[in-house]
Amino acid sequence: MPKIYEYLNIAFFFYSNEHEPIHVHAGKETVFEIIIENQEVKEIKKRKVRGRDHLEQADLKNAQDFVNVYAKEIVKKWVDFFVYKTEIKLEKISKKI
Repeated sequence: MPKIYEYLNIAFFFYSNEHEPIHVHAGKETVFEIIIENQEVKEIKKRKVRGRDHLEQADLKNAQDFVNVYAKEIVKKWVDFFVYKTEIKLEKISKKI
């Protein structure tokens, strides 16, 4: 389970057995699906994992803002990890977007 980002104490990570669409887990199991069309980010969908704790409202907004800004980088990390089998290093970002 590579943790790829830590932003304002919110962890963003992939599970090692992920599936498409490309997505990232945030904090307490909120998922952001990144929809790609013609190699561009077309849409970001947020969903909660049933039966799991979810982000508090303020953290949810911060996580959404983060994914909106870092979507292309998240996609690149997804491809690097799942396609190219490259180790992903954690990036800690403490400055608010």
